[in-house]
Amino acid sequence: MSNVISNKIKAGDLELKEKVVAINRVVKTTKGGRAFSFSALVVVGNEAGVVGHGLGKAKEVQEAITKGIEDAKKNLIKVPVMHGTIPHDQYVKDGAAKVLIKPAAAGTGVIAGGSMRAVLESAGITDVLAKSLGSANPHNVVKATIKALATLREPIAVSKVRNISLKKVFNG
Repeated sequence: MSNVISNKIKAGDLELKEKVVAINRVVKTTKGGRAFSFSALVVVGNEAGVVGHGLGKAKEVQEAITKGIEDAKKNLIKVPVMHGTIPHDQYVKDGAAKVLIKPAAAGTGVIAGGSMRAVLESAGITDVLAKSLGSANPHNVVKATIKALATLREPIAVSKVRNISLKKVFNG
């Protein structure tokens, strides 16, 4: 898990684009009637290898989205993106959600489900094959996708650890 923490970054001077993944209306029944509130799951990214997710809760939808964006900016990670795709296959389980992400050839596009698509596009990945196995809950799928992207290894780091050339990492 130490790899996940090491690639966290600050939102300071990045131009981040936000995408609302899910909005949920929550009802609390009180003696005075029903009290409505909203929760918003938001993904932010600069479409160049930086992505984060956040959850905002408020009485109004717009306020919940704003809180979600602020939370997402606190949880940014760096993702290794090479030629519009990821460096290697990745399978991650987080809670009940299982996520499988595979690199794809140029021109393939983002082949992924709704909440996974938002995360992958925000990270700047343009060609990838992805499948959500298990839970369809957007919160869990987003968390699993972020975890999968955070645990991807940089090819340059792999070549240094193995003491082999970068070409051998891909062809070997």
